[in-house]
Amino acid sequence: MMKVIEYPEKKEWDTLCKRPQIELDSLENSVKEIISQVKTRGDSALIEFAQRFDKASISTLEVTKDEIDEAVQSVDKELKKALLVAASNIKKFHSAQQRPLLEVETMPGVYCWRKGVAIERVGIYIPGGSAPLFSTLLMLAIPATLAGCKEIVVCTPPSPNGKINAAILYTAHQLGISKIYKVGGAQAIAALSIGTKSIAKVNKIFGPGNQYVTKAKQLVNQQGTAIDMPAGPSEVAVIADELADASFVAADLLAQAEHGSDSQVMLVTLSKQLIPKVQQELSIQLEKLPRKEIARKAFENSCILLFDSENKMIDFVNEYAPEHLIINTANCDQLSDKIINAGSVFLGAYTPESAGDYASGTNHTLPTNGQAKACSGISLDSFLKFITYQKITKNGLNTLGPVVELMAQAEELMGHKESVTIRLSKATNK
Repeated sequence: MMKVIEYPEKKEWDTLCKRPQIELDSLENSVKEIISQVKTRGDSALIEFAQRFDKASISTLEVTKDEIDEAVQSVDKELKKALLVAASNIKKFHSAQQRPLLEVETMPGVYCWRKGVAIERVGIYIPGGSAPLFSTLLMLAIPATLAGCKEIVVCTPPSPNGKINAAILYTAHQLGISKIYKVGGAQAIAALSIGTKSIAKVNKIFGPGNQYVTKAKQLVNQQGTAIDMPAGPSEVAVIADELADASFVAADLLAQAEHGSDSQVMLVTLSKQLIPKVQQELSIQLEKLPRKEIARKAFENSCILLFDSENKMIDFVNEYAPEHLIINTANCDQLSDKIINAGSVFLGAYTPESAGDYASGTNHTLPTNGQAKACSGISLDSFLKFITYQKITKNGLNTLGPVVELMAQAEELMGHKESVTIRLSKATNK
């Protein structure tokens, strides 16, 4: 099933940490051409791309009210209940991230504060295709709404029948979102960045996707559109000990592998005895999955790593910096304290990564491809920009002003100095 590498030396770690990638020149050229077509031809290019990439014949891009109403009626009642539970937990977790305005008097008469202001227009990309991720809409639209974003625009690819998945439309309806467009892939990112007749240009783009979507986000970011992060193909690392239930471990690996053929899964362990048990469970469970061929392909990018010390194992995981990290060990809490690079961590035998994907409350839009070394997952703050303010009284400037004058003069920026000096002279004369 998955290849096993025993006791890898540190010089091998860079190679082991590499994620699967499309040949970069080819990928970038293809995405640049898509962006160029959207820029020059707008909606007509998007309709043409829907036919080419999604095999969908559509005449208009925006989802109609009738389509939304039809979807709301068609979604199973039990799924609706599940969505409401997930939405409630996600809202609770992200609401707790709201912070009061904190004003600081740095010295007498000098007041400074920082205020979070919502990004006005945000674009949300929801992957569709074989796995329509309505859960991603919950993860992104709920904090956007809590932050107070005035306009939320959603793009997601249509199915070959020209429709959007009903659960996506129901979720959007529940969240009060009506601007939904039948556009997928790199062309959706281009439309949100550039703007077309139908789709408004946004200030920041959110949402995961394949390598084409990720590359498009990187390119439009270079052209001035903010993005959440270059969140690409999904990945998980599982740390498991000799006490771990092999069926749990295998299920967690498969849950991530079924995302896409370019996904990557890792099992990291100190137990040689666990490995054949997990391999056997993988063989059994894989055959039960409708997406088994996708998962099987993902295993080509994946491996099981056996280490001979806990320190080496943890050092490797921190070097890998996984999007998702499951620690299925008896000492999971102690190990978690040693993790410094991960998007989201799942502790203990009964905390599957799927819980975070859907309904525990944390956000599942997370940094991939080692970006967890420097980036965080989506939070309420992702939808805010923070502006600093300051107010200085006359007495405050009398105290602070000479400090500024001296520093400005030392940097030979006399205009800076004069802006203080002129105030001090008038304040003194009065």
